[in-house]
Amino acid sequence: MKTTDETKLRGAATQGDVILSARDICVAFDGFKVLDHLDLDIYRGEILGFVGGSGTGKSVLMRTILRLLPRQAGDIHMLGIDYDEADEEERIALDMQLGVLFQHGALFSALTVKENIQVPMREYLDLPRPLMDELAHLKIDLVGLAPEAANRYPSELSGGMIKRAALARALALDPMLVFLDEPTSGLDPVGAAEFDELIAKLRDTLGLTVYMVTHDLDSLFSVCDRIAVLGQKKVLVAGTLDAILANDDPWIQSYFHGKRARLLPGNGEQRQAV
Repeated sequence: MKTTDETKLRGAATQGDVILSARDICVAFDGFKVLDHLDLDIYRGEILGFVGGSGTGKSVLMRTILRLLPRQAGDIHMLGIDYDEADEEERIALDMQLGVLFQHGALFSALTVKENIQVPMREYLDLPRPLMDELAHLKIDLVGLAPEAANRYPSELSGGMIKRAALARALALDPMLVFLDEPTSGLDPVGAAEFDELIAKLRDTLGLTVYMVTHDLDSLFSVCDRIAVLGQKKVLVAGTLDAILANDDPWIQSYFHGKRARLLPGNGEQRQAV
């Protein structure tokens, strides 16, 4: 059952296009700035892909938005709420609207797939065990896992199954905004393509907004509505694929027009396997 604050958040998200807004974000470690006055908007219903060179702060930004890392300056509003100014009920309601898939799945090794999916339910909801079991099985089916996967442990799963199980856990509370950190990393090309298709299908079916950190060119080309390029400690450019391809930044030109890039409009390079 949705709380009053959850209902307000969902209503707020339908009234405007921006679901997440970050302004003047500064993050530093031991005096070294990783992000410096970064600005970012994410729009409701889009899949926004984040790309950048190693050490540019892609995962740092995601973890900062999720409050897993502290920031030295800046404001972040999600679903119209400033978490820093919110009361406890608003914070809980906001937390329930966020789902996260970490790079390597981050499943609890001592718990089965079903039990992993139920962790957020136990944290935020007061539900009887049979109902939690039913909901967990629904999520398992939603991400394309077989029913028997419910009682398997992470050590018994393939890499692709781990990703899907972790995604099922991220969707456990029916969030509006899902964060994916390198979701296709470690998957073979077929598995990666299938996972991309799953993300797109879930976005369309559930009305999700997706924040996806990735280095996978296929993912950027096939499922992302917009792409944000991080560099020089901020977002260099955020826009459609066509806008990114037309940008004259040297790193962007090398990344999107290099030998590993697809044959795309505006890109004369011969397509090669990623």
